[in-house]
Amino acid sequence: MKFVKKLGLGIINLAIIAAVAWYAYQTFDEYINNPWTRNGQVRGHVIQVSPRVTGMVTGIAVIDNQFVHEGDLLFEIDPEFFEIAIAQAEANLKRARISSKSSKIEYDRLQEIFEKDPGAVSQKDLNRREANYLQSLSQIDVAQETLRSAKLNLSYTRVHASVEGYVSNVDFQIGTQAVASTPIIALVDSNSFWVFGYFRESQIGRFKIGDPARVTLMAYPELPLQGTVESLGWGIAPSDGNTGANLLPSIKPVFQWIRLAQRIPVRIKLDKVPAGVELRFGLTASVMVLSGT
Repeated sequence: MKFVKKLGLGIINLAIIAAVAWYAYQTFDEYINNPWTRNGQVRGHVIQVSPRVTGMVTGIAVIDNQFVHEGDLLFEIDPEFFEIAIAQAEANLKRARISSKSSKIEYDRLQEIFEKDPGAVSQKDLNRREANYLQSLSQIDVAQETLRSAKLNLSYTRVHASVEGYVSNVDFQIGTQAVASTPIIALVDSNSFWVFGYFRESQIGRFKIGDPARVTLMAYPELPLQGTVESLGWGIAPSDGNTGANLLPSIKPVFQWIRLAQRIPVRIKLDKVPAGVELRFGLTASVMVLSGT
């Protein structure tokens, strides 16, 4: 009886061990057969919004982290200076047209005299009047373009969102002097998110562009995202070889028996994002390429 009892317990123990082993294999099988990394990050296009003209901010239409649609107003710059520029340009255009009209009358008069009596007007005077008239026409063109530029600058005093997304870093206020071509606000494009997975160089040969991928965000561990390998990085910045003393390369010493694999960025194009998941630039992600399926 003792032998039978021991045999039964042995069988039960073996069955439990087998069940645990089978469960462990099922759980970790995809981690063994598919390259994966916990070193991933959500990325996206961040637009540094810069005014195209310089002036004092007179209105701010958004708050930090606000969602905006393409074309929504972000902020305004004092338009008074640019309205004055338009008025001046319009006056200059009017003056150029009057001057051109006067030059044409004078040119037509001399040309009419020359046709009736060529000796009454020299060819040199006629050519000079013609040149003055043509020059007045070019001055009209210049005045028209100056007016167009002034109107364009006035339109630049109202800065709008170029894409749909989220406003960030609203770190200015009414009265701030905005400088042309200097970023003053950030806009995260909400339709541009992707994921970078940084894989060890020893894993790169195990998958290719087009392979399916699964992305698990630390913020949403129960809602994995599906995607596709879109591209693999072709270069990373070297940590050694920079110029050191006496213009010689600076090489860091390493242990011969420890070789750390470099990390290569792999871009993952995301499929439809599940309901309840809000992507944010910089979120931590784990990435698995399902090349073994």
